[in-house]
Formats: sequence, structure tokens, C-alpha cells
Amino acid sequence: MIAYYKLLDLLNKRDMTKEQLKNASGISSATMTKISKGESVTLKTINAICEVLKVQPGDILEWIPDKKL
Repeated sequence: MIAYYKLLDLLNKRDMTKEQLKNASGISSATMTKISKGESVTLKTINAICEVLKVQPGDILEWIPDKKL
């Protein structure tokens, strides 16, 4: 599972809102909602966010193994 908590932490540290990121990167409200819910987004979206924030993908997301029961 991909988690976006690093992105949300980074936005908080930079005093940037999700709305500001959305506008600066050109991603849609629906895509921002997907990120907020931890759902999948495209590599194009990840690239746009990285360009705006000047970071690497690993700075904004993390892969977390699914728990096996």
C-alpha cells in the first residue's frame, strides 16, 4: 500500500495547503481527494507534485507492506 503521510507532513512544514498544491501542480480536486484518502494516483500526478515541491517521490510517499493474516 502507498501512503501519502509524508506529503501531508511536508505541506504542513511548508505552510502550504492542499488547495495551493492542487492549483500549483494542476491536479484535480478528485485527485487531491484520492491522495487524502490514500488511494492510487498516476505517476503523472506524482511527477507534477514533485516538480512543484522540488522533491523526490520518496520524500512524499512511502510503500507500506499489506499485513497478512
